[in-house]
Amino acid sequence: MGNLFVILGPTGVGKTDISIDLATTLSCSIISSDSRQIYKEISIGTAKPSEEELNKVKHYFISTQSITDHYSSGQYELDAIPIIESEIEKNGNALLVGGSMLYISAICNGIDDIPNIDPEVREEVTTLYNKVGLDGIRNQLKLLDPIHYKEVDPMNAKRIKHALEVCLQTGRPFSELRTGIAKKRNFNIIKIGLKRDREELYNNINNRVFKMMETGLLEEARNVYTYKEYNSLNTVGYKELFKYFEKEWTLDYAISMIQQNTRRYAKKQMSWFNKDKDIQWFHPEEKTSILQFVKEHISQNDK
Repeated sequence: MGNLFVILGPTGVGKTDISIDLATTLSCSIISSDSRQIYKEISIGTAKPSEEELNKVKHYFISTQSITDHYSSGQYELDAIPIIESEIEKNGNALLVGGSMLYISAICNGIDDIPNIDPEVREEVTTLYNKVGLDGIRNQLKLLDPIHYKEVDPMNAKRIKHALEVCLQTGRPFSELRTGIAKKRNFNIIKIGLKRDREELYNNINNRVFKMMETGLLEEARNVYTYKEYNSLNTVGYKELFKYFEKEWTLDYAISMIQQNTRRYAKKQMSWFNKDKDIQWFHPEEKTSILQFVKEHISQNDK
């Protein structure tokens, strides 16, 4: 049985460098699990690997979709698993890299068989949301699925709308369709987490935002502004600059909010990852220890 090594960690921690070193060592490609780097129109604000880095190692799921495309974690699972299996068949190992929690979970645990939503149902829920707002659709979900109503983030309109869509399309509560049982994979999953202390990580994030602005984030955001209603652009780094374009915020304030919201997202990622006891944690600069850890797992698997 082959190995899938998962390199994960919060935004700004430094996953790219170590992943390229590992891919070179393992003679394999990098399979991205970043739900925003998948969109081809947004590169600077999503911190995609540079052209030089992309040329060093083959990457999957970088700039493969348009911001106008609907692409779910369920579709990602369907697309990524065959690539992982192909990589393992060729090399014995595969490498998954990123910080998008739902994408990582889709590969490691699997997505329940939730049906694709019919356009008519999606339009019905969107119309309802526009008419009654978040409180209204939350109350509707409470009637149809009181269990999920208690579990879902009450401020996450996207997830509430999706649960309501599933309820309306299937006639069953969304909570009934979620098994919570991890799918069995025909490969070993070894998770390697990267983390820095909070002050170090936050400084990295703040400096990275300044660098993004220096390298053209403002213009990149301006180029996609007309598509701001798409979920792909409900993304830190873009939604703040949109407020600047709309004269709600000054540019300096928008930049400070990008930094703040990125720090909040990193904190949310770490809260999620810390629940997973299967993750072996390293500082990104512990490259020798990480490579040794990987080699030991490969040796154990070869016995």
